[in-house]
Amino acid sequence: MRFLDHHPSVVEWASEPMRIPYFNQYTRSQSVYVPDFLVVYQTKKKRIVELLEIKPKKQVSVNEAKSKADKLAVGLNMMKWEAAAAYCRNKNMKFRVITEEDLFNNPSGSKK
Repeated sequence: MRFLDHHPSVVEWASEPMRIPYFNQYTRSQSVYVPDFLVVYQTKKKRIVELLEIKPKKQVSVNEAKSKADKLAVGLNMMKWEAAAAYCRNKNMKFRVITEEDLFNNPSGSKK
């Protein structure tokens, strides 16, 4: 969160900013998804509003899921993220899921 506080392109951000309804196929009932962050940032050409979800890689892809619980989590996450993506399309926003690889990636290749 310090990154968001101090990055010069970030105009504003919020944690758990909204509730998005979705249908949970496991329980066959309406439920609510709360994304991790809303980030507004300014590029040279435009202002971008993005919803972000942070998850461990094993809960993002069935190929990475090892346990039955992780596989069920992937399925539930897909239901949530489908609703979030539709919400974002309707609001002219972006939706992105970030894993530990994204958070801890060091593109320069240098060790710190």
